[in-house]
Amino acid sequence: MTKNTYDQGRLNLPFVGICTFGKYPYIEDWDKIEADIAVLGAPFDAGSQFRSGARMGPRGIREASTLFSFGHGGAYDHEDDITYLPADTTRIVDIGDADIIHTDTRQSHANIEFGVKKILEAKAIPVVLGGDHSVNIPCINAFRNEDPIHLIQIDAHLDFVNERHGVRFGHGNPMYRASEKEYVSGMTQIGIRNVSSTAREGYIDAKERGSKIFSVRQFRKMGISQILNTIPKNIRYYLTIDIDAFDPSIASGTGTPSHGGFYYYEILELIDGLTKQGNIAGLDLVEVAPDYDITNSTSTLAAQLLMNIMGRLLYNR
Repeated sequence: MTKNTYDQGRLNLPFVGICTFGKYPYIEDWDKIEADIAVLGAPFDAGSQFRSGARMGPRGIREASTLFSFGHGGAYDHEDDITYLPADTTRIVDIGDADIIHTDTRQSHANIEFGVKKILEAKAIPVVLGGDHSVNIPCINAFRNEDPIHLIQIDAHLDFVNERHGVRFGHGNPMYRASEKEYVSGMTQIGIRNVSSTAREGYIDAKERGSKIFSVRQFRKMGISQILNTIPKNIRYYLTIDIDAFDPSIASGTGTPSHGGFYYYEILELIDGLTKQGNIAGLDLVEVAPDYDITNSTSTLAAQLLMNIMGRLLYNR
């Protein structure tokens, strides 16, 4: 018989138990968050312009994440020769979901902002599961009284619309809303491509406001090291990841898929570099809509990416 923690206590296979993120402890009282990272669900998709369903993203990602629950001792990466998320030192909790009020965007966003603020007050790093990309707006709002952040967006779409037909808080508006904040010191937008991303005026506006924009093809031509060199070092980053940044061949479960996207290791290696050259102060992963992917590959991709980001974030801090 092997001698490791698999042989002690419950086996707790992925399909057994309650689906918190990564099977980490659930904290119901938001005044008692004691962790390095706290996961918050933001199951809101009323900001979507096309296919809904991202409201089920947090639930789908949590269920998929049980496959990567490392309570037995951590996740050993033989390429890096590092055990990430070791059980004896990892402090990650799941605080459940922000309360969503159907048909009420402002109150739903306010509830998301409240949850992120509670995490920040506890000196933990917020990891928010969307929801459509409009949930990034309250996430950024929550940093109002924090030190400045450089916003890094990984996405197929620019999301830089100020207002369209009176809509200012939908999933096409978050990067413009962020650009209005004094505490957002800069912005890098990666993966932007194809039709329907935004009108030409949006690109001009984003660049005039200081954003650096890279398509998938530009990213690949430049290489990860050169992309990292365009991002300021030794500062605080906020990372927002839209699952449609990835190619639909590996991430079909989303409301607005866009062909010609990224593959897994491209983004993992980029984010690994970010954790080594700066400090990720918070992140959200949005637009996972599980019902469009009967294989659950999209939710699994999101969960695997988040677990690996958390591991590198904690290891390199």
